[in-house]
Amino acid sequence: MQVSYLQAQPLQSGSWLFTLNRTGGLPVYVSVNLQNNHGQWQAVFRNDTETIEVPAILMRNDSLFFDMPVFESSFRLKMLNGRKLVGVFTKGISTGFQEWQVEAKFGITDRIPGSGLRAAFNISGKWSMSFQRPDSSWRPAIAEFAQTENRLTGTIINPSGDYRFLEGIVRGNNLYLTAFDGAHSYAFTATIANDSTIVGGLFFSGNPPGDAFKASKNAQATLAMPAALAELKPGQTTLSFRFPDLDSNMVSLTDDRFKGKVTIVQLMGSWCPNCMDETKFLSDYYNGQKMPQVEVVSLAYELSTDFARSAASLRKFKQRFNVRYPMLITGVKSADPDKAAKTLPQLTDIKYFPTTIFIDKKGVVRKIHNGFYGPGAPEYFEAFKKEFYATLSELLAE
Repeated sequence: MQVSYLQAQPLQSGSWLFTLNRTGGLPVYVSVNLQNNHGQWQAVFRNDTETIEVPAILMRNDSLFFDMPVFESSFRLKMLNGRKLVGVFTKGISTGFQEWQVEAKFGITDRIPGSGLRAAFNISGKWSMSFQRPDSSWRPAIAEFAQTENRLTGTIINPSGDYRFLEGIVRGNNLYLTAFDGAHSYAFTATIANDSTIVGGLFFSGNPPGDAFKASKNAQATLAMPAALAELKPGQTTLSFRFPDLDSNMVSLTDDRFKGKVTIVQLMGSWCPNCMDETKFLSDYYNGQKMPQVEVVSLAYELSTDFARSAASLRKFKQRFNVRYPMLITGVKSADPDKAAKTLPQLTDIKYFPTTIFIDKKGVVRKIHNGFYGPGAPEYFEAFKKEFYATLSELLAE
């Protein structure tokens, strides 16, 4: 009797290290726990303190197939044996889909190779950081690191959002940081010149080329908001739009559900990691209201103009975060430079995702908040929440 491949070499339950390889760039390392729960294989991706659960993996002969729960991304893996997998990670981009090669090994608990090496420096603290643009100018950022022995965690903050949960190590005088949220695969490397200087940095968020960066330690580092923010044009006081929801039902601010209510309009995209964090926050707030005094509506600017593709991606958000307010598809790409004119001509521009617009009970726009800092940047997240609740309290009291 012939023994099947899976019977001969069963997939191992426990800790795996997934390595996502981009041609010509830095690899991204991800700690994953694979478990067989009563015959159903499941995965939990760990990103520092964040966990991303994949409740169902399809097993077919010697292969594994699964979608990530939020973004437009998936894995196709083949067992070489019960302790090693190889395959492809696929993610949606504006021109279609991008593929990265994946290798996974069982029994590796350290996320970054070389974790046994000692660190020459401890870089805990706040840093002024600069990333080099393609035109050779520099854009400012802030890095906040916490280092224990050679393990490094933290985040990087720019004027419109944060890089979420970063995890890595310091090996000698070299730092290596990585992050994976289900689609976005970040990797950083740099040389630590001394206790207060980081040089020779290289950051990859997609395929090469990466961005150069440098940093200097600065406990007082701050960021100025950029000049090109979404604002109402002179003479405008309200918004007007009409877009389809995920089931093609048309929704407008003139609908009964918004009349006489304080309304939050979220400009977002299902490709956007900071939008993911804000959607979770807004959904938790909305669902926690004892009496629905505040309405929320999302306007999505997606990677393509294909309605079915956009709706499928947004449904992941809706399911993952139990979104009960309308999510509307604008039909305009996030990269379209004329997206404000095409969708919300009352605004000067839409530069940052997410952008959050607060509207009072009379339909007047009272505040526009550009960008979002999530739980990966706790100090900034708490400041946002304080501002958010204060704004709503003021509008609800009127």
